[in-house]
Amino acid sequence: MLRKTSIATAFFATIAVSHAGIGVEQVAKGFERPVWAGVPKGIKGKLWVMEQGGKVWIVDDKTGEHETEPFLDVSQDVTRKGNEEGLLGLAFAPDFAKSGRFYVDYTDKEKQTRIVRFTSKDGKTTDHATEEIILKYPSEFENHNGGWIAFGPDNMLYIGNGDGGAGDDPNKHGQALDTLLAKILRIDVSPEKGYNSPSDNPFVNNKEAKPEIWAYGVRNPWRCSFDRETGDFWIGDVGQNRWEEIDCMPKGTASGANFGWSLREADKQNPNDKRGGPLPDGATDPVYSYNHGMKENEGLSVTGGYVYRGPIKELQGRYVFGDYQNPRIWSFELKNGKASDFKDHTKELQPEGGRINLISSFAEDNDGNLLIVDHTGPIYRVKGN
Repeated sequence: MLRKTSIATAFFATIAVSHAGIGVEQVAKGFERPVWAGVPKGIKGKLWVMEQGGKVWIVDDKTGEHETEPFLDVSQDVTRKGNEEGLLGLAFAPDFAKSGRFYVDYTDKEKQTRIVRFTSKDGKTTDHATEEIILKYPSEFENHNGGWIAFGPDNMLYIGNGDGGAGDDPNKHGQALDTLLAKILRIDVSPEKGYNSPSDNPFVNNKEAKPEIWAYGVRNPWRCSFDRETGDFWIGDVGQNRWEEIDCMPKGTASGANFGWSLREADKQNPNDKRGGPLPDGATDPVYSYNHGMKENEGLSVTGGYVYRGPIKELQGRYVFGDYQNPRIWSFELKNGKASDFKDHTKELQPEGGRINLISSFAEDNDGNLLIVDHTGPIYRVKGN
């Protein structure tokens, strides 16, 4: 995510520009480097928007008006020294409307990643006295922090961590099970304090592995999601120098999954001869990858999205995602484990008289509507025309 710098296949030769009757409408604007938006279960008419610097705002999704005070402000604890550091993820507990509990992921001033639990007593503001740091670990460098967190269909909290930063995974975290970096974690946060590592996590009985690990071999998972209908797990994993990738594991198959980094970049051997290698036994290749560049079918930093389950018929069941630096929006259907019927929606999903500049995240509301978060400030909703 938010970074730098070709698998071009015959598949690209059949790319079609979609002409479905869709467009975008602006929901709100004026945010400072927004990187996430979302809504607690059971709530409509409101949207929570997170700024990378450490604030979360509640917005009326009809008028775009903000509350006068932030829902959360941890800017005093967050570092923004590096472009990819900051407040990066938020997850509402499934029973947020009752418990007020929610979780954030940010890089602190000691270059540590913190997973922090808060409680909102009124649903509008947060009492900092309720803060509890439940997990903390080094980020090492100033990039590849991941930062996605969300509750899965099993009500466990999932956390997406990058490999620690720099380039080519210098400390070889991707394939190592004794570190939380380059991993997807899964923890049980139902206890009143702290958390548990679920007994069915794949490495919980391995004394040489971290019990929180659920899947590994990711480089910088910038926005993951669970399909709200099927429970399938999707990852947008930011690549190194050549490829960007989308990974997908059907529900029930992702526990213990190895996505190959840093032996692999997408479905190719890492060209760095000190890091590259064949696909490990049992590892999984991406369902889709694309070349680095600024053409219509290329990009430089993937932003993972969602399988669309909202009211627009033309998008039903399609995985919608984009690229941050080449701000394009695409979709495809998953058939037999690979991307099919690829479409480019970039032209039709532009605001009237303007353009979407830097796609930092996608979001869903409780009706399945898809939102697009522009890092330069606005939030858009995909609509049918």
